[in-house]
Amino acid sequence: MKTLVTVAFLGLNFYTYHYLATNPVYPERTSLDGFPLEIDEWSCRQRVSMDEQTEQNLGVSDYFICRFTKPDDPIGVEVYLGYHASQVREEGGGAGENSIHPPAHCLPGSGWDIISNETVPLDFEGLPGPKPTAKRVVVARGEARQLVYYWYQSRGRVISQDWKKILYVGLDRALSGRTDGSLVRFTVPIVRNDVVTADAAFHDLAPRIVSRLPAYVPE
Repeated sequence: MKTLVTVAFLGLNFYTYHYLATNPVYPERTSLDGFPLEIDEWSCRQRVSMDEQTEQNLGVSDYFICRFTKPDDPIGVEVYLGYHASQVREEGGGAGENSIHPPAHCLPGSGWDIISNETVPLDFEGLPGPKPTAKRVVVARGEARQLVYYWYQSRGRVISQDWKKILYVGLDRALSGRTDGSLVRFTVPIVRNDVVTADAAFHDLAPRIVSRLPAYVPE
C-alpha cells in the first residue's frame, strides 16, 4: 500500500505541477504567535522556541510549543502545533523538505523507543471531518515513559495515517493549489506507569486546544 501511494503521489504531483494548479495558494490565517497561554484552568508559563537549524530541518512555517499545567496537574501536557504553508518544493514538483515529518519516524531518532503504536478514534467535539482518528503512541527512553497523541489537520480533515496525508497533499494541490497542513501533537509524561492519568490529562486539555484551532489551521 505504501509503495502504491508513493508512486501515485509522485505521478499526480508531476502531472499537477506541469498541467494543473501550478500557482500555489496560501490561505489567510492567524499566526500561532497569538495562541493563548491561558485556557480555562490550564496555563503555560512560557512558550518554547526552536533553534534555527531545527526549524529549518522541520520545514515548518509557523509553530507553537508549550507545556500546559494546572494546579492539580503540575506535570502537565506538552502541546506542539506545527503549520506548514506548503508541503512541496517551490520548483521542480515532488515531495520536498517542507513536508510534515511523521513523529513515529522522528521519535526513534531522538532516542525514544516506541513500545506501542495504535490508531484510535478521537471522541471529542470540535474536530472537523468525519470519523477523526489519531495515533496513540507510548515511548520509552531508559526509565522514562511518555504518552504521545498526534494527527495531521488541514482542509477540514483530521487524519492519522501517513499515506493518507501524502495522498491528500497531491489531491489538494491538483484541485485547489493548496498544500498547507498541520501537525497536532500532545505529549504527556507517564509517572509511575500510570497511563490512565496521562490519558485523562490528554482528554481534558485536547478538546480545549482543538476548539481554538480553526483560526490558525484554515479549512
